Amino acid sequence: MLRFRHATLEALQAHARETYPEECCGFILSDGEEETVRRITNVQNRMHQIDPANFPRDAKTAYFMDPKELLAVHREIDDGTCEIKAVYHSHPNHDAYFSPEDKKQALFDEEPTYPGAVYVVLSIYDRQIRAMKAVEWDDDERDFVEVQLGPAQRGDKGGKKGG
Repeated sequence: MLRFRHATLEALQAHARETYPEECCGFILSDGEEETVRRITNVQNRMHQIDPANFPRDAKTAYFMDPKELLAVHREIDDGTCEIKAVYHSHPNHDAYFSPEDKKQALFDEEPTYPGAVYVVLSIYDRQIRAMKAVEWDDDERDFVEVQLGPAQRGDKGGKKGG
């Protein structure tokens, strides 16, 4: 089972509620001790307005991470101060599932863009979280597979645990 701290899961849910009815997006970063939720601005509406042919969907059904904020996360990773534990986004008024578009965004040249990271999707209707699901890359399957998601136990720093 994949475990995150209770505060981390609450932060993801709060982000989804605040951006509803648009998708939220971001990362869960870890320095080995602590988990940090790094919200990234969804600029999908701006991309859709500028180039609707290449960005046919708006932020109610898609996300595009702000490039400057994304670069800042990459710099932290390159500096060795943290690693990406998870990439997350919400599905307003839709179920929690890893869509073909989600998979397309999570791959680069048929390999995971962020090796070792899981992808968390939150289902939200009327600002109420209905479900959260997570997937991770399976080298044997050469695909993303669902993993159970739960809160860390007391004293647990989060991460993968047996169960």
